[in-house]
Amino acid sequence: ISLGIGNIIMVDIEGIICDGDEFKNPAHYEIAKLTNKNHIKGSLADAMKGADAFIGVSRPDLVTAEMIKSMAEKPIIFAMANPKPEIMPDKALEAGAFIVGTGRSDFPNQINNVVAFPGIFKGALEGRAPQITEEMKLAAANALAALVSPQELSEDNILPEAFDPRVAEAVANAVKAHIK
Repeated sequence: ISLGIGNIIMVDIEGIICDGDEFKNPAHYEIAKLTNKNHIKGSLADAMKGADAFIGVSRPDLVTAEMIKSMAEKPIIFAMANPKPEIMPDKALEAGAFIVGTGRSDFPNQINNVVAFPGIFKGALEGRAPQITEEMKLAAANALAALVSPQELSEDNILPEAFDPRVAEAVANAVKAHIK
């Protein structure tokens, strides 16, 4: 939302989270107010129809090839459940995914919190930040993105490796620059 993404649709085990619905989890009420601007109802499959991207942080084998085929052109899939993702990266690519990120280290585009957190904490501690702000997190993300040059950027190389020695310092400096 902070990056200006137009419409985010969140889904839980019950289906699409929609403002006006009743929830067991109080946090869902706040999520519902911020997301799903078109008040779509239904399942994960319904949420994925025409979507540009899927970010999963749930359980294995949740996404099918048909769901990916129903998405917008050149869909981005971040299937993060670990060790077995919502859909295996090779299956997602076979189904038409353009870019696939995963929590697994045996596929390209491993997305792991170790890429960001050491630098975020280093920058916050060195800068004596009283809290981690949204601006600091966005600065960290932009610093990570800048570490992959246009010449290196490809469908299989969207972010630096977890143990790239430049990462922690670049993220820390970006975070320090955004401490208020």
